[in-house]
Amino acid sequence: MNKSKGSMEAEISKALTQWEKDFLGRGSVSVKTDILRDMIIVTLRGILTPAEYVLCETKEGMLSIKRMRSDLIESGMDGLKDIIHTITGEKVKSFHTDISTQSGERVMVFKVKNDLEKNN
Repeated sequence: MNKSKGSMEAEISKALTQWEKDFLGRGSVSVKTDILRDMIIVTLRGILTPAEYVLCETKEGMLSIKRMRSDLIESGMDGLKDIIHTITGEKVKSFHTDISTQSGERVMVFKVKNDLEKNN
């Protein structure tokens, strides 16, 4: 059942979009997944609401949005790890994420045990 890198990337993008809709109540405008060695890098665009953009005009508001969004993602970590494991067959070793309050873009990086590009 060896999946190609491209098909895994497409599956992850689709699954994360669905996860956002189910878990957060709304999805991002676009999702792009790239597999690089033992990293799965996911870029999500258009994730902030118009109200959140207004809040981000102040430093306090920006930090509040970053903290709240980070807490939301952390609370759904098990589901995210399950998605990656199901699609790639690899367990997630570590997870990193940040959001740009300027562009409304989130980057997620999943580190897995093995090099996914070598397995294909």
